[in-house]
Amino acid sequence: MASVVRVGEQFPAAPAPLPWRQQAWAEKLPESIERGADHLISLQAQEGYWVGELEADSTLESDYIYYLHILGKADPVRIAKLANYVRRKQLSDGGWNIYPGGPSELNATCKAYFALKLAGDSPDSPHLAKAREMIHRLGGLERTNSYVRFYLALVGAVGWNLVPSIPPEMMLLPNWFAMNIYEMSSWTRGIVIPMAILSSLRPDWRVPESAHVEELFKNPSHKTAAFDWSDKFISWKNFFLALDRGFKLYEKSPWKPLRQRALREAKGWMLQHMERSEGVAAIYPAMMNSIFALIALGHGPEDPLTWREINEFSKFEIEEQDTIRLQPCVSPVWDTCIAMVALQEAGVEPDHPSLVKAADWILSKQILGGGDWQVKNKDAEPGGWAFEFRNDHYPDVDDTAFILMALQRVKFPDEARMKAATRRAVQWLISMQNRDGGWAAFDRDNDSKFLCNIPFADHNAMIDPSTADVTARVMECLGRFGWPAEHPAMQRGLKFLLKDQCEDGSWFGRWGVNYVYGTSGVLRALETVSLHTKDYCKRAANWLKSVQKPDGSFGESLRSYDDPKTKGQGASTPSQTAWGLIGLMAAADPGDPAIASAAEYLVRQQNNDGSWSESEFTGTGFPCVFYLKYHLYRNSFPVYALARFYNQSRRSEEFRAFLFQPEEFRLRSGF
Repeated sequence: MASVVRVGEQFPAAPAPLPWRQQAWAEKLPESIERGADHLISLQAQEGYWVGELEADSTLESDYIYYLHILGKADPVRIAKLANYVRRKQLSDGGWNIYPGGPSELNATCKAYFALKLAGDSPDSPHLAKAREMIHRLGGLERTNSYVRFYLALVGAVGWNLVPSIPPEMMLLPNWFAMNIYEMSSWTRGIVIPMAILSSLRPDWRVPESAHVEELFKNPSHKTAAFDWSDKFISWKNFFLALDRGFKLYEKSPWKPLRQRALREAKGWMLQHMERSEGVAAIYPAMMNSIFALIALGHGPEDPLTWREINEFSKFEIEEQDTIRLQPCVSPVWDTCIAMVALQEAGVEPDHPSLVKAADWILSKQILGGGDWQVKNKDAEPGGWAFEFRNDHYPDVDDTAFILMALQRVKFPDEARMKAATRRAVQWLISMQNRDGGWAAFDRDNDSKFLCNIPFADHNAMIDPSTADVTARVMECLGRFGWPAEHPAMQRGLKFLLKDQCEDGSWFGRWGVNYVYGTSGVLRALETVSLHTKDYCKRAANWLKSVQKPDGSFGESLRSYDDPKTKGQGASTPSQTAWGLIGLMAAADPGDPAIASAAEYLVRQQNNDGSWSESEFTGTGFPCVFYLKYHLYRNSFPVYALARFYNQSRRSEEFRAFLFQPEEFRLRSGF
């Protein structure tokens, strides 16, 4: 036992500070965090929320040119601005990509080519001639996905024989049937049900002959072949292709006894989902398709019902001097909870007006009515949050978990209101756990993989199964609310995560790019429930260190979704470096140089106004098909990561110093 401390006696020398403390950038760290937090606060809307631009690829602008022609609202000035934006996204090889730095992609290039022809560009112009060459090089129009073909068929540019059948009779299938609409993901329902109406009615919307695209077929003999059959004779793909052939024969038949009833069901579903929402599913393809379906059903653009949807859809436009670009949706709830957590970690007081106002706004957005999730989760009370301003049919698990973490540390004046909202949300979150132990985004047990072989499932997101990143978010949230790792729900979640872990220790990221995002989220969750010292976490931390760049940064291209061999490789970004840092802090030794190196990179890359710059897309819509750039990610996550690094390092140094003190002093100090 150490001797009793006497007056004037010197304590043993404390250990040296962590090595990074001696470096010049360390002096800038507190100021960097403060400037980042101030910048975030400056971006807050008057109402209390944050919302950054949600950027996607040029297919949205291409589709919008097409959409305005169908509406009869192809104002030359607006079309010219949209066309300007599309032209500027063309690559030097003639094609268009679906993410910055990515290769030319067939579907995006075909959409751009068609849109620019609609806008008046000549097919003989150098840029379209070059685009046509690239389309042939990529396989031709016959290799495009079902959605490209569908939109072309709607205006007579290709035949319906090239389009997968989407019979509205699917609306009549009972919920217990293996192929009913609620076995599809929520976003697929929103996209496909209006398409089923259009597929049945086949309105006579024609574009000028000059806009037709027959020249895009690489092989003219493929104009009648929709999709290739699988080499494996007995397969789900061949089953659904045979079924598609049958549906095409059915469409030609004059006898369709259930058609009118099916159309009424589809229209009723669509109208129901327009209520308590900014539009069907509050996302671009579903909203555009629903407007088309309303027009086909006889509700013209000036009809109050259609006009409301058109007005909501127009809010996605961002108009600048000579361009118009489109967002696929808006993300205020998601952006707000991330900003709140970042500010809290940065030391903003729990009763700061910015946090209180944000919490008040968030509480007003809690969804207390029913939604599609109840089809498979009948007994739970509502209580989640959606991603957008209003999308009451589709609260999602990821948002709800992050929001609960954001609200937990706010000192809200109406404590009873906060407790009631939190209790309801936690109960809803738990009720959404899947039978495999994980959590998905919008539905429970939406994991019928055989449906991914349906011809119109080529958007690569037909189902909504459990994912590591969403499961980790829920487990982190529950851990923060005091749920121990031993709880049965947490144990089931852990079992799913361990089964989902890659051999190299990483985790796949479904909603963020990609393995860096997934791995970071899981490590942070397991740290919260004190599992971060386990071997599986050490392997994950070692994987993160193996892909960290010499300058301390992290960067992973969207190529990793197509080619896992490229995982962890790509241009450095602030958001991904923040994720890498968060993951390392969760599972690596606090003194590991890799941690300080990532923090140093973020400090050095910060702009004078407290922001960070980022050109890459680090968000995921549909893997391999549709990607996103959240414009606030580059600011919120670095603030959170740096603040967490600073707080963790300070606690680590205090604890190391404490270990060197005499025992009596340790007892008196309260450790």
